[in-house]
Parts: sequence; structure tokens; C-alpha cells
Amino acid sequence: MMLKTLARTVRQRWRDEPYLRMVAASADAFLVSYPKSGRTWLRYLLSCYFAESAGLGFEPDLTTTFGVLPNFDRDPVRGVDAFIGRGAKADLPLVPVSHLPYRPQLFLDRPVLFLVRDPRDVIVSAYFHATRHKKSFSGDMDAFLSEQHYGLHALIAYLNSWAEGLKSHPHHVISYEEMLANPEQVVTGILTFLGEEPRPDILARAVTAAQFDRMRDKERDSGIPGHDYDRTDSQSMRMRSGKAGTFGQWLREDQANLIVERCRRELSPEARALIAITHPDFQSFREGR
Repeated sequence: MMLKTLARTVRQRWRDEPYLRMVAASADAFLVSYPKSGRTWLRYLLSCYFAESAGLGFEPDLTTTFGVLPNFDRDPVRGVDAFIGRGAKADLPLVPVSHLPYRPQLFLDRPVLFLVRDPRDVIVSAYFHATRHKKSFSGDMDAFLSEQHYGLHALIAYLNSWAEGLKSHPHHVISYEEMLANPEQVVTGILTFLGEEPRPDILARAVTAAQFDRMRDKERDSGIPGHDYDRTDSQSMRMRSGKAGTFGQWLREDQANLIVERCRRELSPEARALIAITHPDFQSFREGR
């Protein structure tokens, strides 16, 4: 059954690709990240900002947020077909959101917002997503770290592909950790990169609307479209923690050290520079050590 589902997904992507290339050609920018890097929060915060600045007349929830910043696919609820669009009713920048590995023929030459997070926190969040949210993996953390499709190999390959790809794109790198510390400053930088004039009053309201507890309450009430999971289990939620640097609660010291050392050995210099901004433990990556 899993192989049939995978084959169907691959066929669907091939069918959709000409349409997605057309979408890419008109995109203002892409928002790209490895899964579990904090994009749900960033998407929601930005969608709250754009909903008010464009005069849409509503505060997005965890479904209507996709109408403002859609996924880069053809899902009718979450994908580009759900985008409210540019026109008489709305004038929004088109910023498709993607977890796809870098492919120049798909992302063309468009600008990229690239979101990064401490790889140790990413791995922990990905583990709970796979074991409690999607129920697609049943091993322990040691097994997860070495699993080719979900674990550290997948994260390193993703970062390497995009670090190379970003050389061909105007880009702006954002860290989840900086978002937590200075959300207004980070979003101001994003808006400036998109060519938008930041409006501090609207931004302050968007930051308030996107506070972790409020988003978690929305998720508990209505869930995430396209996902069926136990919303009474805090570890299965998309809004699982809302904090940075908590990996030590779930990783043994040797596991955390393994992630750092494999990143040091296996990431390209450009990819190491991307994650250098996430935590002091990675600062030396920027300096070539």
C-alpha cells in the first residue's frame, strides 16, 4: 500500500509540474524550509499581516492561512489553487511555500526566503511528527537518526541541495531562533526583501495573533487540513513546543553531539554557514572550523 501511494504521489507531481513552473514564473518569492523548521508559525504570522494590509476583512485561521500563503502544489485546500490571488478582491504577493529539495527547473530564478532551525531541534520535532502525528515511523531516536528518509541523512542532503541552489537566487535567510527572539524585526526584514513597505501597527497585531498559545488553541479546535491526528496529545501537535534549544529534553548528549559532528563533516561549507546562525554551538561553522 505504501509503495502504491508513493507511486501515485510521484505520478501526480509529474503531471502537475508544467502548471507549477507557470506558477513559479509569476511568484514574488518562495518560502522554503526543511520540515519542522517552524514554517507553520511563520506562514501564519505573515498571512495575518497580509490579510490586514490587503484589507481581506478576516483574521486567518489554520485553514484560510493557505489562501494567503499557499503550498507549492495543487492541493485544492492548501495549494496554489486555494490562493486568494491578485485581482479585484485582493492584492497579495504570491509566496508559495515548499519543503521540496532544490530543483532549478522548478524554482526557476525566483527570490527565496529560506528558513533554518537548529538541526537538533529539527530532528526532535521531526521524530515526534513521524511517530505521533503521522505514525509513519515506530523506532526509537537512535533508529530515527539513521533512517534514510526521515533522519539526519535527509536533513543534511536537503540543506546541501539548497545551499548550492541559493547561489542562483536572490535570497534572505531567516532563523527560527531569531524569530522567537525578535519577531517584528525578522518580519520587517522579510517584508523589505519582498519589496513591501512594513506597517508597524499591522505587524504588531499580526505578531500578537500568531502567539504560540493562540495558535495551539486554534489547532486543538480545528486541526490542520489534510491531517488526521490526536489533538489531545501535545507531542503530536504542529504547535508542539514553540521554544528553541529544548532538544536536550529528548536527546542524549551523545545523540546531540552526533548531529553536530555529522553536520560538521557532511554539510557543504555553504550549508554549514546557513545553520551557523541558529545556535552558538554552530557559530564555528561560519568561520570554517
